[in-house]
Amino acid sequence: MPIQKTEKIWHNGKWINWDDAVLHVFSHVVSYGSAVFEGIRCYDTKQGPAIFRLREHMRRLANSAKIYRMDPPFSVDDFCNAATELVRLNKINSCYVKPIVLRGYGEAGVNPLKNPIEAYMACWPWGAYLGADALTKGVDVGISSWTRIAPNTLPAMSKAAATGHLSEGSGENIFLVQDGALYTPPLVASILPGITRDTIVRLAEDLKIPVKEQVIPREMLYIVDEVFFVGTAVEVTPIRSVDHIQVGKGVVGPVTRKLQEEFFAITSGSKPDRHNWFTPVNAPVGSVSR
Repeated sequence: MPIQKTEKIWHNGKWINWDDAVLHVFSHVVSYGSAVFEGIRCYDTKQGPAIFRLREHMRRLANSAKIYRMDPPFSVDDFCNAATELVRLNKINSCYVKPIVLRGYGEAGVNPLKNPIEAYMACWPWGAYLGADALTKGVDVGISSWTRIAPNTLPAMSKAAATGHLSEGSGENIFLVQDGALYTPPLVASILPGITRDTIVRLAEDLKIPVKEQVIPREMLYIVDEVFFVGTAVEVTPIRSVDHIQVGKGVVGPVTRKLQEEFFAITSGSKPDRHNWFTPVNAPVGSVSR
C-alpha cells in the first residue's frame, strides 16, 4: 500500500520536514545496500497510543548495526525516545514506525568504512499488511524456487536455509500446528529472530500450547493442521494454502485463531499488558519497567 506522507521525520537527532528527507544518488547505500532497519507497530490501545516491544526492536537495530560495522552515535534509549516523540509530533495513534541506519555520501568504492553513518526514523498509518481479508480468511503462499541464504553468505540474524528445510517467509516467521502443538524453525535455519515470533511463543506458553523449535521438512507444510505467518507487518496471518495445496480445512484453524485473538486483545488494550510489552507514547520511555 502507498506510504501516507506525515509531517516530521527524525534525522540524526533533529526533526526535519517529510520532503526534506533526501539522499544523494551516489550515497553508499544506494549502490551497495549498506543499511539496517526495523519495522515497529504503534497501536491505538484503550489506554492511549503505545509502541509494541519498542526496546526489543531498537536493541535489535543496534545489534544489526554492530554486525555490519556501523556505530551510530545514538543509544537504544535515544532511538526509543525519538520513536515516541515521532508519533507524538505526527499525531498518529496507530502507525508503523521505521528507523533506518545507513551509510551516506562520502567515498566511492565498495568499502563502506569511510562513509558517514546516518540515521532516519519515520512513521505513517498502515493497516493490515496483506489486506484486511488476510487476517480473517488467510493467504495463499508458495515455496520459493530460490534457496534461503546460508549464514556464511549474509548474516540472517540482522534485519536486512541452504539445507532444503523450511526457513521463513519473505518477511515473516512461520508456525505450523499439528495435533494442538506449535512447530517453528530454529534460529540455525537462517531465520531472523523475530520479535513477533518471540511474542507468539510466549503467548502460547501462557495458553499452555506446546511449542517445538525444530528443523522442519518442506513437505510438512502440506500435511499439518494449520500454518500461519507472524511479523510486525503481518501480525498473525493465517495461511490457507501452500503451493495450491489446501492447509487443513482451508480456513483459520482453532489454534491460530486462539493465538490471534490473544495477540489482538493485548495490542488493542482489551487485555492487560502482562508482559510489559508496550511503551506508552505519552509517557517517558523510562516509565515502563523492563
